[in-house]
Amino acid sequence: MCLLAVDTVTKSLLSHLPYAVDAPFNTYSRQHDPTCLPDTRVDLLREIYTWADGKDGRFIYWLNGLAGTGKSTIARTVARKYFENGQLGASFFFSRGGGDVGHASKFFTTIAVQLARKSQSLQRYIGDAVRKNADIATQSLGDQWRQVVLGPLSKLSGDSYPSSYILVIDALDECDNDEDILTILKLLAEAQTLRTVRLRVLLTSRPEIPIRHGFYQIPETEHQDFVLHHISPSIIDHDITIFLKYNLGLIGQRKPSLSASWPGEETVNQLVQIANGLFIWAATACRFIQDAEQVFLIRKRLAAILQIGSSIVGEQPEKYLNEIYTTVLRHSIPAKCSEKEKEEFLSMLRDILGSIERSMTVLKTSMQFWTFQGTILVYFVCIILHFATSS
Repeated sequence: MCLLAVDTVTKSLLSHLPYAVDAPFNTYSRQHDPTCLPDTRVDLLREIYTWADGKDGRFIYWLNGLAGTGKSTIARTVARKYFENGQLGASFFFSRGGGDVGHASKFFTTIAVQLARKSQSLQRYIGDAVRKNADIATQSLGDQWRQVVLGPLSKLSGDSYPSSYILVIDALDECDNDEDILTILKLLAEAQTLRTVRLRVLLTSRPEIPIRHGFYQIPETEHQDFVLHHISPSIIDHDITIFLKYNLGLIGQRKPSLSASWPGEETVNQLVQIANGLFIWAATACRFIQDAEQVFLIRKRLAAILQIGSSIVGEQPEKYLNEIYTTVLRHSIPAKCSEKEKEEFLSMLRDILGSIERSMTVLKTSMQFWTFQGTILVYFVCIILHFATSS
């Protein structure tokens, strides 16, 4: 059989591997998700790059942090860098309730498909594994990992290029099965057996109990941990300042009638203080302001956000998020709606929030987002859901 025919057969075999299309960092559905701005996260990114490029025996880098601390943005930044230099083996960004990226059934097969695209050797070895295990997609996570990921990688020669691959796994805590989370961590630890190629795994998550327990089972010499919310507050505030100036500056460019000094140093400093170290807060605030079309609405929304600061100083981070979400909702009522239109909006919103409340555990009845003091545009609920799930 000629080489072209073999290649065609291999590709046909690989096409039968289940693949989560929304998993990669650069999939279409994630194209507008941000990466780190220049001069932000400088020390942390340098540490991650040094670990990834070095020969440290700790082949897993666990970046953990509370909701809203910027884990996914950092993961996308790292994935982008190694994608562009050809060393990104694969990426998988979990998202709770996100279909195929909300569970682990297609995790290793998706990793395998991406790896197969990196070299002809890997494509051939993975294709051979699929040929020998036609039902691999229905097998256990352990069998999938060893047959279509670990096994093919172990067959690469010592002079293969690239000689190392980076896997970026984001938000593992959003996988819907705790047992699968533990299994994934246990299996990834087997990568230390590779001899001819080096595999590095950047993994981000919240510090949830299943993941902490999983890392307890892995020798400390095999993983490096970084607690994102333990970074010096001054460094975080510096990075959030850059973020706010950049995004609010874009609003100033779009609306020249705003003052030349928009938004002003004092305003930015106030917003940084209210953000309380949460990038998700800053991102939500900027999105809320950006979506106002008229200049007077832009100013009104900025004033509403600044007003939050006087009521929640010293509170827990969750309170800061609750307050800005509530502010977004309260200011989403169209100013010129008739009473009938308001009632229609209200009915629509109740239907949507009711179905979400029943189907998504992340939105609990204890949340005080909806006081129904008027009608709330569904559009702004989408904003909140977008940021809540990406945090």
